[in-house]
Parts: sequence; C-alpha cells; structure tokens
Amino acid sequence: MPAFAAIPKQEGLRVSVARALREAIVSGEMEPGTVYSAPSLGQRFGISATPVREALLDLLGEGLVSAVPNKGFRVAEVSEQDLDEITDLRLLVEPPAARRATASIPRRDVPALRELAREIAGRASAGDLIAYHRGDRRFHLRLAGYAGNQRLVDLISRLCDQTRLAVLAPFVERGALAAAAAQHLDLVDLIEAGDGAAAEALMRRHLTHP
Repeated sequence: MPAFAAIPKQEGLRVSVARALREAIVSGEMEPGTVYSAPSLGQRFGISATPVREALLDLLGEGLVSAVPNKGFRVAEVSEQDLDEITDLRLLVEPPAARRATASIPRRDVPALRELAREIAGRASAGDLIAYHRGDRRFHLRLAGYAGNQRLVDLISRLCDQTRLAVLAPFVERGALAAAAAQHLDLVDLIEAGDGAAAEALMRRHLTHP
C-alpha cells in the first residue's frame, strides 16, 4: 500500500483524505489502472470507509479515478491523447494569464516567486521528479492567482493533477528537465521587468516543451 501523508487534524476528514489520495495519485504511489476499495484505504488511514468513499467521489468528479461497480475505484490512466488535450487547454489559458499576472504582481512578491523557481531548479538537478512536479504545480498556480480569476486557478490545478508525473516523461527522455526548470527563473526575470508580452510567449514555449 502507498505511504500516504498524515491527515491534517484541522481539516474536515473528507477534504483531508481527498487531498492525501490526490497527492498519492499524482505522485504515482497509487498506480494507474489499479482498483482501490474504500474499506481497504480506510484501514490504511485508520478511519471508516465512509469519508474515504466520499473523498473518492470527489476525485471521480475531477477525472482522477473511475468507478468500478462492486469493487471500488480505478486510478485513471493518462494516454498520449489525454496529455495532448490537456496541453491544448493549458495553452489556451495560461499564456494570457501570465501576461495579465505580470501587470498585477507586486514587486515585493517577486523574491518569493524567484525562490520557488530556484527550488524547482534544485529538484530538477537532484532528479526528484515528485518534488519537481509539486514545485512546478505551486509555481503555475501562484502565478495564475495574480490574474485575478479563481476559476482559472481551479482549472489549471485540475489540469496539472490530471497530467501527473506523465507530463515530465518527454523532458526526462530528452534530458531537458533542467532547461524546463530554468524557464521558471526566466519567467520571474520577465515578470520583474514588467514584460508581459515576453512572459506570455515564454509560457507558451514552456508548456509545449523546451
């Protein structure tokens, strides 16, 4: 069984379990194509099956799992077509969002964004794909947040989760992960310079692979 993160006590159980399961799916701890039952996962968490089932239903709505009658929930697999379609959607929303965000980011927030970009570069150098994916997701969501549209942030969050680690495969195969990581720092430089048009263009290149 996957080594799920501890459930934060301050959160509602359903929300906390959904978050832990989502991270396990995104990281690959819960394997694509494998069926998991609410009772077995509940035993792993040390809780009843009810909040686990409720959390899995939330993930069902996000497209991360599918229901298997009388058995449980199968972790969704990610095909090449899935990745292409998700990339198409991200290209529609993230480059223009990066341009809008560039005009809205306070200068005092730039150092924190730069530090996150450096962290991503460090994860790439260490070959830590799970940590890289988490940092990359945080960066993109934080940047999108400055565009002032929470629904946009929610959409990008779901698209990032649906790609999971599979999106990194082309980078790793071509030895391009470090170059992809460096683009986050380049984006911060453009944001600091206030060049929204260049930030939009770089985001487009970043999403279609270096």
